[in-house]
Amino acid sequence: MPANRGPRTGFLRAAAALVTLAALASCSPDGDTKDPADTTGSPTSTKSSSGPVRLPPVPDGFDYQIGGAYTPPSGVGIVARDRTADPAPGLYNICYVNGFQAQPDEQDDWPDDLLLRDERGEVVIDADWDEALLDIGTPAKRKRVAARVDQWIDGCAKKGFDAVEPDNYDSYTRSDGLLTADDAVSFIKLLSERAHARGLAIAQKNTVELADRRGRAGLDFAVVEECGAYDECGAYADAFDDRAVVVEYTDKGFKKALAGFGDRLSIVRRDLQVSTPDSDDYVRETG
Repeated sequence: MPANRGPRTGFLRAAAALVTLAALASCSPDGDTKDPADTTGSPTSTKSSSGPVRLPPVPDGFDYQIGGAYTPPSGVGIVARDRTADPAPGLYNICYVNGFQAQPDEQDDWPDDLLLRDERGEVVIDADWDEALLDIGTPAKRKRVAARVDQWIDGCAKKGFDAVEPDNYDSYTRSDGLLTADDAVSFIKLLSERAHARGLAIAQKNTVELADRRGRAGLDFAVVEECGAYDECGAYADAFDDRAVVVEYTDKGFKKALAGFGDRLSIVRRDLQVSTPDSDDYVRETG
């Protein structure tokens, strides 16, 4: 995974959410609103297939380091890093994996039939990041894709991470209608089962339109980009009982998130490239 992979822009996520909400409105409901089992436990654990898993100590100091690991600043209790990095000693560590798309330099590592293809046989690409979408459109393919991602989840657990953050949960909104919300939920449920079996909590990454399906998906908390900028923080706070860590990329969004949820959620402002302190682009602010 490239060390300089940055965040997905909030504009595109917001636009995708509007499209998806309209699509979901025409579908029959699956009945999976917030899972009562997820709201009655302690704030630091949730039930998993192998027993309790540890949840992030929200609110606490948060740092988002998926663009490169470095010594966490004073006051940080929660840190997110790429799966290729090591966890930060003594902190709550979230392991980033690209669960729904193929990195540009890893596309050839995937079997051809697990790359989503359009009616012309062309691979469907996320234009923002030049990443091929993975084909999770059938139960058989979901299991095959999950078997590969599971190896990364196992690696996160072996390294000592506390949780895993599968990115691009919303990739179905960029699939030209070839994938559905149900496909995404069914797939991430497989990842949730693996994470829990390995003693890891699992986060929903963005995708506010599916927050009410967290029970069916088996998701424990949320990692959210730009909920302040796009008025989504309340939706995540409600769906996950305040168990959310937030990254903002603009001063306006950061201030808005802090004003509304600074005492409930873990919020940090980072630069768009999520760079390291030795970079001229580096930005990190807290409340």
